[in-house]
Amino acid sequence: MDTRTLLKNLRTRSALLRAVRDFFYEREFIEVETPVKIPAPAPEEYIESVTAGQGEFLRTSPELAMKELLSLGVGKMFQIGSAFRAGEFGRKHREEFTILEYYAADWDYRRLAAFTAEMFARAAEAVTGGSVVRRGGREFDLRNVESITVDEAFRRYAGVSAFDADRNDTFDELMVLRIEPELGRNGITFLCDYPAARASLSRLSASDPRVAERWEVYADGMELGNAFGELTDGAEQRRRFAAAQAFRRAHGMLEYPEPEAFYRALDRGLPDSSGCAVGFDRLVMLLTDACDISLVRFC
Repeated sequence: MDTRTLLKNLRTRSALLRAVRDFFYEREFIEVETPVKIPAPAPEEYIESVTAGQGEFLRTSPELAMKELLSLGVGKMFQIGSAFRAGEFGRKHREEFTILEYYAADWDYRRLAAFTAEMFARAAEAVTGGSVVRRGGREFDLRNVESITVDEAFRRYAGVSAFDADRNDTFDELMVLRIEPELGRNGITFLCDYPAARASLSRLSASDPRVAERWEVYADGMELGNAFGELTDGAEQRRRFAAAQAFRRAHGMLEYPEPEAFYRALDRGLPDSSGCAVGFDRLVMLLTDACDISLVRFC
């Protein structure tokens, strides 16, 4: 362990926590806490939960619980806390990590993107004195922000339509090898409008139902966050979760109980809203030029 570097980065991490909280408080978001041990995670095709015994699980994110709060009228909120994903270990991954998740009722996903870009820049300025990041011998400015659709990115960097890549089952491979390394090279890149088959918990675009209101945000080729224009249709959400459960069964993954409390929230009525989950550890890595997550958290 590089103790000196870790201690230096932990001080930066603490300052970043304060700067992020200040940013949200100044914009009248409330900070919430939701349970870490839950009865039913969202069934996702490539994310496995950590079991907590007695038929419970450690959350992979606080998403479902925070959407329950949205249905109760909590309009703008954020949360910073632990999340867990089984079997994840690497330079940018641990089974336990820190997630920053936030939602705003009556905001669309484009407005949330602008908010997120401003949050990154303002937090960097508060912690480091400026928005210019020095990483791996390069410099780039977090105030340089671009948006590109997923299809445009695939055509530009992989020479193929994103829709064709999805149909040909090469989407994930091309994303990792060809697309992601090109994103956020000069600042922040929002990768927007995923093919509808990859909508997850986002709604489809009213102007182009081939794509979903979903974006991911990158800096220096590293994914920092994932956001949705939130799906509010309970019947459609049940259909998507059923399909995900079938995928998980076919691939020998854990089968989860139905998230009944979340379904009740959808039936009660989820407001039009957008939400984002940011890997907080990765944001610290970005601002400290750390090459491994173990240099920015005690793990």
